[in-house]
Amino acid sequence: MSGPRIISNPDLTVGADNKQRWNQPAHRRYGFHNAHHLFRRALMVRSRNVLMLEPAKHALTDQPAKLKDLLTHPAFSALCCIQGNRIVMEAAAVDFTTTTPHSIQSVSKLHIHLIVGLLLEQGLISLEAKVVDYLPDIGTGYAQATVQSLLDMTVSNDFSEDYSDPQSDCYTEEIALGWRLPANNLAETTLVDFTNAIPGFKSTHQRGHADYKSANTDVLTRIAAAVSPKPLAQLIEDIADAAGYESAFHISRSPDGFPAFSGGGCLSARDLARFGLLFARAGCDISGESFANEAFIAHSLSRNAPKLTPPKDWLRYSNHLMTDGRFVGHAGYGGQFLMVDTQSGTSCAFLSVLENDVGYDDSYMALVAQSLRELCDR
Repeated sequence: MSGPRIISNPDLTVGADNKQRWNQPAHRRYGFHNAHHLFRRALMVRSRNVLMLEPAKHALTDQPAKLKDLLTHPAFSALCCIQGNRIVMEAAAVDFTTTTPHSIQSVSKLHIHLIVGLLLEQGLISLEAKVVDYLPDIGTGYAQATVQSLLDMTVSNDFSEDYSDPQSDCYTEEIALGWRLPANNLAETTLVDFTNAIPGFKSTHQRGHADYKSANTDVLTRIAAAVSPKPLAQLIEDIADAAGYESAFHISRSPDGFPAFSGGGCLSARDLARFGLLFARAGCDISGESFANEAFIAHSLSRNAPKLTPPKDWLRYSNHLMTDGRFVGHAGYGGQFLMVDTQSGTSCAFLSVLENDVGYDDSYMALVAQSLRELCDR
């Protein structure tokens, strides 16, 4: 009598392109729409109280022409724009809704901005300190980097984030984020081991623009966990309560239990827009009480910081958010963008799934950013 048939989990096993099935082009749309079910492990949080939304008194019918093109693009999943507690505009593809969780990828990094701001307010972290001051076991790629350089994406080391290269380090990182399994039944890499193994630190940042590395967020996650009196899971709950989500926030976790702030978050379009309102309200929660570090948010918008690479070079990367001084937000792999207008108080969440081989398109993302900026400005 033969034994049971056992196979490697097909959703999490990598193929010839070094991508797990749910991130391969033919499966990516299903994967991004169901990532919260597909991760190896994840944390799920609901808010204690919900920010109830109302339709706008006057619906926005005069849409920017570029936005109309995006809403009919095959990649489009959902859009929701909120001002105050009113829905200014929302739309969804025929196979999706504005209340269904979606992978938000690197928009998740904004959680680190909020958490670092809270730790600064408590005097628990210094932006001038070096990583080794908080993580004595960290490897050579980050030991001498400052916290500020991590926040601004100005660390120079050997970590590569090239989505067109199937052997890029960012794909190996996905094992440590709980997104995939290693090949050949090898042990899963922890976030600690992954970040400790990165070499090649250079003391001078040579580029004129931000050098985007998601591993910087992973290191900041470890620093936050080391100095925060609250567990990171509790801080996630605090942020969820301040935002007032209607549905759940999901985030993948590393084998050693760290939340994947570098890209593992999942939120509906409505809830991502609710999250953006934290910045529109200058850090206040849904009750109008002070929550985030208002001074840190304001300074992050006004300070001189490295620009993003063209064609998004109208934005600066400052303290783990993207801004031009008025608009604030973040982009995400696959076609995600959160854009908040701090003048009008409008928060726009855009979710989509690019199904090309790379899973990314700079010109498409520039179009998304420009369209959301125009939409917020109306």
